[in-house]
Amino acid sequence: MTETIVTTTTGAVRGTAQDGVRRYLGVPYAASPLGALRFAKPQPYPAWDGVRDATRPGPSAPQPTAPPFEALDIEPLVGPGWRHGDDFLNVSVWAPDTEASALPVLVFIHGGGFIAGSNDVAVLDGSGFARSGAICMAINYRMGIEGFLAIPGVPTNLGLRDQIAALAWVRDNAAAFGGDPGNVTVFGESAGAMAIANLLASPLAKGLFVRAIVQSGHGGMTRSLPVARRLVAKLAKMLRVTPDEAGFRATTVQQGVDTLAKVQLPTARVNLREADGHEPAFGLSRFLPVHGDDVLPLSPLEALAKGAGRDVDLLIGTNLDEMNIYLVPTGVRRKIGRLLSWYVLSRSVRGARAILKAYGMGKRRAGDALADAMTDLAFRLPARDFAAAHARAGGRTHFYEFGWRSPAFDGALGAAHALELPFVFDTLASCSGPKGFVGPTPPQDLADGIHRLWVDFARDGTLPWPTFDGAGGQVYALETGTAQPDASIPAAALRH
Repeated sequence: MTETIVTTTTGAVRGTAQDGVRRYLGVPYAASPLGALRFAKPQPYPAWDGVRDATRPGPSAPQPTAPPFEALDIEPLVGPGWRHGDDFLNVSVWAPDTEASALPVLVFIHGGGFIAGSNDVAVLDGSGFARSGAICMAINYRMGIEGFLAIPGVPTNLGLRDQIAALAWVRDNAAAFGGDPGNVTVFGESAGAMAIANLLASPLAKGLFVRAIVQSGHGGMTRSLPVARRLVAKLAKMLRVTPDEAGFRATTVQQGVDTLAKVQLPTARVNLREADGHEPAFGLSRFLPVHGDDVLPLSPLEALAKGAGRDVDLLIGTNLDEMNIYLVPTGVRRKIGRLLSWYVLSRSVRGARAILKAYGMGKRRAGDALADAMTDLAFRLPARDFAAAHARAGGRTHFYEFGWRSPAFDGALGAAHALELPFVFDTLASCSGPKGFVGPTPPQDLADGIHRLWVDFARDGTLPWPTFDGAGGQVYALETGTAQPDASIPAAALRH
């Protein structure tokens, strides 16, 4: 391992070079959003003299620790929890250890329900992209109360504003690492993918990237401001403060994190349904971006219909068994009955009984019907809606599905949410083993193929299957390498 130094717009940083990859970890892209800058828009990081150390991961954004699963090791996906430190608005960079320039740049936005996650978990190691001739960067951003709570008197969508600031930093600094600032692809999974769909629709992010990869996400998970303010009121009551900037400033970040964990529980009752009875997050997170501000003047689908993002190439897709990550390790899919399945779904959408019947309720196990219905309603259908809206507006659009089934839980985990990540990053070793997310012997050849698709798309937009048009089109199965006409989904006829 050797030392390597790069000069950014705010100062020089020291990284490491090993096995053909240069790494610069935890480089700040914006000032610490604490103290006087808490609940403020992201501000430039002060320039420094000398050389700043970037050989170790930086701090992560404030967040609760994810509860472990006894039979499944999820730490490679979610990390060990909150790594404390002020400069958590940071970016990590993996670059080829060469003198090459104008390389394609991929910027990853992590998931975690807008409340958790970081850019330094094992599965997100960007070394594979660097070895494939691309620059890979991964960013942190504010989450939960600090980033996605619409507090009166506080700028909305602070987490999205952080991401936009990070992309501006990438534009200004990509060349220093050997990248092409005019060839930036944003990619992300889950909440990170939802965020990218929002950035595609945001006038404030226009021109910061030319391609986008949306993995298990879409633009349907945003809230209107009046509904989002109900969560403000609920949290203010729990914290015993006024529901405004002064009230939340009177709390500590730690108090907020502790209360955030409590409000996420199903027993914390708060009505987050929109006027049409739809709860866009389906209970997966209380915290979502809002539309109706300068970041998202319109909901993302409305913005796409008016042409937003049509100059950005879009690759979007979902996994076949998304909800299994929530329902299988917990035992819910196997144990839940008909009445509780109806109750769970009815809290997020009208017509829950008819939907579950369409998915076989009464003829198959209730948990199976619930898992399949929620996979389609929360992920697969809205992703298709987003793809179709982008295509109808003239945007170049491709759709994929990932159906490789993990052997975990005797195969019951299936093609769960986030399962594609170690294949995309070529980090299967981080998630394998007796309790591994991908099982003991995952197929490396499949990872090679999927990783190459992402690299090729980031390089020049190349993909080996036809585009997805506004009326549907070809869907590419990552596990077989074949494209087929889009299959029908039972819930499509039951929209409300």
